[in-house]
Amino acid sequence: MIALSAAAACGGGGSPALDGAPGAHDAGAADAAPDGSDKAAACAATFGSDLTPAFGRFDGTVLAVVPPGDEDCALPNRTHLVVQATIGGVAYRLVVDVLSNQGSPDVLLTKLDHPLVGPAWAEGWHTDVPLDYVTDLGAHSPTFVATPETKLVSAITAELELGAHISIFATSGATEPNSAHLVHRNTTNADGAIVLNPDGPSPHWLLMRFDEQTF
Repeated sequence: MIALSAAAACGGGGSPALDGAPGAHDAGAADAAPDGSDKAAACAATFGSDLTPAFGRFDGTVLAVVPPGDEDCALPNRTHLVVQATIGGVAYRLVVDVLSNQGSPDVLLTKLDHPLVGPAWAEGWHTDVPLDYVTDLGAHSPTFVATPETKLVSAITAELELGAHISIFATSGATEPNSAHLVHRNTTNADGAIVLNPDGPSPHWLLMRFDEQTF
């Protein structure tokens, strides 16, 4: 579990940072903020710095949902939706790919209800909880639907309730202890996902993949 220290955000509200899941699937800036961007109003100016470099499950509370290109919030991102969530009142960034520049630009989305994978929800950063779409959730690529960027941002934003508990399976790197990325199909036991109502009777999952991924 992460510690609850905080560090000032660098970058502020200036030029959009290119800090979300770097690689072949990063693409250009969004043209406009999507519907639901008011959920960014309470975005944090400082962030924690204790996400260890690993794949893990982030169990926290939704603080804000920041659409691509929103420069009113600290550490903006041009190509990713940023879910800000807190642990013990300290904010962290969960960075979600919503646009690809390899193959089709549309990220594919599916939703399902399934018990939370791993131990019961408990506030913190848990690096001992693997996730595989196929073996853990029974999810396969044909059920995913190609979703244009603006529609995908709006769909995810609409699902997220400010102040609600959330679990996000993601990967944090050594250079960004305030953020976790790769919230999509990756590799065996390291698939990213968003889980709503993770501590309730019917957790609701948002899963994403790219068009060249079949499983």
